Amino acid sequence: MTDETPDTGAPAAATRCGFVALIGAPNVGKSTLVNALVGSKVTIVSRKVQTTRALIRGIVIENNAQIILVDTPGIFLPKRRLDRAMVSTAWSGAHDADLVCVLLDAKSGIDEEADAILNKLATVKHDKILVLNKIDLVPREKLLALAKAANDRLPFQQTFMISALSGDGVDDLRATLAAMVPPGPFHYPEDQMSDAPLRHLAAEITREKIFRQLHQELPYQSTVETDSWTERKDKSVRIEQTIFVERESQRKIVLGKGGATIKSIGADSRKELTEIVGVPVHLFLFVKVRENWSEDPDRYREMGLDFPKE
Repeated sequence: MTDETPDTGAPAAATRCGFVALIGAPNVGKSTLVNALVGSKVTIVSRKVQTTRALIRGIVIENNAQIILVDTPGIFLPKRRLDRAMVSTAWSGAHDADLVCVLLDAKSGIDEEADAILNKLATVKHDKILVLNKIDLVPREKLLALAKAANDRLPFQQTFMISALSGDGVDDLRATLAAMVPPGPFHYPEDQMSDAPLRHLAAEITREKIFRQLHQELPYQSTVETDSWTERKDKSVRIEQTIFVERESQRKIVLGKGGATIKSIGADSRKELTEIVGVPVHLFLFVKVRENWSEDPDRYREMGLDFPKE
């Protein structure tokens, strides 16, 4: 029996649905592209590398297709345990997806990190799409040469030249992804943009604000956890979060003189959370020292990462 649309009696279009992994070095613009494809902010965007720790998905509805974007951590040369966990998670996202979008920074070209990614991508069996991002910063001749060099290395099904920031070329990429994901029912409700719980998204937003304000002074030994999320009678939301650092000196940096820095971080985060949730947000931030949190398996599980044994 064929499904029929109620108004015309014509057969309903078959749906398509699939996971698309975005793979690339840090700062190639993966999070910006997810937000451009979805049309709403679902992953944090920062000038500081390694901001996407877990596989946060953006969900796109295009025609009769649902595209589930897996925004993997940037792939880089790992040095610490946290680095190794993030790189391992990125590659698992590539192997588990239906399609792989490989992002290259058009300005950087095939540098050391991109070269290593292209080498390892040979082990990924899924269809691959090449996406050259930040094309507005590079002459056309260089773009064509980069596209040829990458396609000489790997068999890409298609190549796109885009600017995720301005949106140039993003509509064409979205339409192609919709056509390439496999036939099947939708995995998520149509009005759902991300499967990241709001508590997790709230923590990610505050972590982004910390990076924006302290990217010179504070290293990566910091994380944010949402302790409570309470909907009040007046429809507003009270959120309590703890920022964990590894040393007392880092706690003082986050607090700032007279608490000025933490107030500024809180104000920026509260403003964005209010826009996303659509109701007033009361945000309370606390800063605590948790020595060696980056060696604690429980913290990795909370971030959606596997804890490397070595």
